[in-house]
Amino acid sequence: MSDSSFDLVVIGGGPGGYVAAIRAAQLGLSVAIVEKRPTLGGTCLNVGCIPSKALLTASHHYHTAAHGLGAFGVKVAGVELDLPAMMAHKDKVVADNTKGIDFLLKKNKIARILGAGSLAGDGRVTVTAPDGAVSTLTARAIVLATGSEVTPLPGLTIDEEVFVSSTGALALPNVPKRLVVIGGGVIGLELGTVWGRLGAEVTVVEYLDRILPFHDLDVSKTMTRLLGQQGMSFKLATKVLAGERKGDGAVLTLEPAAGGAAETLDADVVLVAIGRRPFVEGLGLETVGIERTARGFVKIDGSFRTNVPGVYAIGDVVGGAMLAHKAEDEGVALAEILAGQHGHVNYEAIPSVVYTWPEVASVGRTEEQLKEAGTAYTVGKFPFLANGRARSMNDTDGFVKILADAATDQVLGAHIIGPNAGDLIAEIVLAIEFGAAAEDIARTCHAHPTLSETVKEAALAANGRALHV
Repeated sequence: MSDSSFDLVVIGGGPGGYVAAIRAAQLGLSVAIVEKRPTLGGTCLNVGCIPSKALLTASHHYHTAAHGLGAFGVKVAGVELDLPAMMAHKDKVVADNTKGIDFLLKKNKIARILGAGSLAGDGRVTVTAPDGAVSTLTARAIVLATGSEVTPLPGLTIDEEVFVSSTGALALPNVPKRLVVIGGGVIGLELGTVWGRLGAEVTVVEYLDRILPFHDLDVSKTMTRLLGQQGMSFKLATKVLAGERKGDGAVLTLEPAAGGAAETLDADVVLVAIGRRPFVEGLGLETVGIERTARGFVKIDGSFRTNVPGVYAIGDVVGGAMLAHKAEDEGVALAEILAGQHGHVNYEAIPSVVYTWPEVASVGRTEEQLKEAGTAYTVGKFPFLANGRARSMNDTDGFVKILADAATDQVLGAHIIGPNAGDLIAEIVLAIEFGAAAEDIARTCHAHPTLSETVKEAALAANGRALHV
């Protein structure tokens, strides 16, 4: 093939795109990846998952040093926040990860092309470089993996100074005295937690009647209580009508979601975190006739094919769970399909994690979904308070909850609030992937003393056999 002709061209260098490219190259395809950012990794690595986790970890250490070590007999005096150093840590983590992806592309002999890609029809992709130069690539298959962008809120203008998106909230120059977070979902709670630990007064405004509205109701209720104990306040079932800058800060106009008297709320910084929408600007979808859903996502079939032959799509741009690991799994599956194999994604086994502390992790069905479907189920629930390892860590908030089919005992879902919940959920994801029963988990020997024993005990509880509660 020529330097501009490939088996596969991937538009978008985020988790879905670069993983699809790597897997395709492993399977012998010639691959090019087109990315307009100078660094790979997409939103997740550059201004999302990775930098937010760096700040979550750093702020957790700061808060623990200032408030949590005395109980362990460790006396610490004069704890101070060095925000520039904390931001430098975040930036180094991002830089090291992006360099790692560059290495992986070179290792797998993937062509890295800097610029904005656009569909031109007939298996062609035009690339507009940062200097305006335009080139054309041809490919047997083209993958759209352009991810998502922040959903704007009517009545507010994001300036990344006072009204900020998640991007701006990762780079504030000072700790705001009053931070208002619009949106009680994952992004809002995580970034609200960062700045709350560092000293901000955090108020979360949520249109629906609970935070984490798509999680199990037990999770939503418990996290409202726990985050409230940490100093976060909530205005639920509340709508933001407008917002404007006032002096060095902002003032928001709110009203009950169901209608009623309006009120105002002052803030130094307002984080708009009401969700994300597919990024399709400049992709040339209309040029080639790519069909989209009512919400703007690219339509695909069960094999990630769009309605245009040779054009595929994965990740946030197609909707579903807007998670990096979901995009990665889709990228691997698609690469295998393109290589003549049988790639597949089990969407019932995609975990989600909220990296507050305690963490929240979920997989599969919620109780509310099972009730709505009329599925008979059992509940196994075990508190971290009854776990020896959690007690030794002074991290006893939360629980493990396993939902199993009442007739077959097959695990249908799980929900964890607690220390390292994001790691603990993996065992239950594996159980769902292999169609395991709660009894299978219960009969598996777990090391003692570990946090993972909470998972075993919850599985035992699903059959009325919990040992330590």
